[in-house]
Amino acid sequence: MKARISLSIDSDLVKQTKSYAKKNQTSVSGLVEEYFNKVVNSSKKSNIISLIEGLEKPIIEGNADLKKIFHEQILSK
Repeated sequence: MKARISLSIDSDLVKQTKSYAKKNQTSVSGLVEEYFNKVVNSSKKSNIISLIEGLEKPIIEGNADLKKIFHEQILSK
């Protein structure tokens, strides 16, 4: 079920948003709903932190030469 809400937004921003919505074949309501869904359904962590935490973590010995390891990996690609 859809519900109506009232928002107070700068009139220039409203014009820009309507233009953006039209170019992207959606409505301002659709944009707002999509944004609210992202805000409500996102984890408490920021996206970049979640992305980094999901990366494979290398095993590095305490006295490893990180520059050498980096350059070896770059050259192997």
